[in-house]
Order: sequence, then structure tokens, then C-alpha cells
Amino acid sequence: MDEELRSLTERLRRESGGSAEYERLVATEDHGEIAGVLVAPGRPLWARELAAFRLGTAGDRRAFESLVLLLNHRDPPRCASAAHALARLGDPRTGRAAAALATNERRVAYALHPVRLLVELRAPESVPALITTLRRRLRPHDPYRSVALACVEGLGELGDSRAGPVLNEALAHPALAEAAVAALARIPGQRRG
Repeated sequence: MDEELRSLTERLRRESGGSAEYERLVATEDHGEIAGVLVAPGRPLWARELAAFRLGTAGDRRAFESLVLLLNHRDPPRCASAAHALARLGDPRTGRAAAALATNERRVAYALHPVRLLVELRAPESVPALITTLRRRLRPHDPYRSVALACVEGLGELGDSRAGPVLNEALAHPALAEAAVAALARIPGQRRG
């Protein structure tokens, strides 16, 4: 069992109170039964999350919509689990969905996991979305430094020259300057300043 699955199952076992429904959902290998949880009315959030995670990590695209909703949840552990499953799902819509969430200013407080997912995916949407998100975070007194830092680090990891201008702008922000220097160093042909 990988670490993300172990963390998820421990958290959801507590949420479910160790119910028989939880144990059945963890044990079953029937993807039809698991997918049924996603569309059945009145199912608790922990059950939907467990079902979406199991299907997503198995590459079953029926989990896509539920995972995208969880990626945008206010609870960081749910976002992290959804990002993990979406990265393994292999659905071509994932990059567009993560980019839309990362660049949504109304939900910027929850953009950290979509940003990290974009870096992992290396989708065509990744670099433009990270540039847009970072540029917005460079405003004075922006409270979302963790999102900005994830963008800076991600752009460095992606190594795309389009990120050069915004990374140079990030040099002027003390909380981002060191990461921006490191990111620029990873991009061929980029110079600081």
C-alpha cells in the first residue's frame, strides 16, 4: 500500500467510525460497486472520496468529476488525495481542469494542490496556468505566498523559457527570491534580473 493510500484510508476510517460500509468499500474489487457510490444519493463525503480515489488510482475515468470537485475542496487532505489520484488517472481533461482551478481567483486559497498537480502532469496547460497564477500573486501584500512559492518552484521544475519574465519579477519579493533564483537556474538560457 503506498503512503497516500495509507494516509487516506486511516483518515477515512476515522471519519466513517470504522463502519461496515467503510470496510466493504475498502475491500471490494468490483469497480461497478465502487462507481455506484459516486452516483448514489445521500452517500457521505468520506465514501465518495474513497470511491473516487480507488477508481482514479486504478485509471477508471468514472472518477474524474468527483476527483476534480475534491481537488477544489476546502480541506487540504482531500485536495492532496484527489491530486494524487488525478495524476494517476490518465484522463486528458485533467490538465485543463487543474489549470482552471489554479487560475480561479475566487478559489485561490485552495490553489496549492492544483498548482502542484499541474507540475506533476507537465500538461500543455501547466506553464501558462502557473505563469498566470504567479503573476497574480506578485501583488503587494498578497496572502497566498504558499501558492506563489509552489508556482515558482514548479516553473523551475518545468524548465520552460516562457517562465523567465515572471520569475525575474518574483526576484523582487523576499519570500520568493531564493526560489526564483533556483528556478531561473534550471531554465536554459535564463539570466537573473
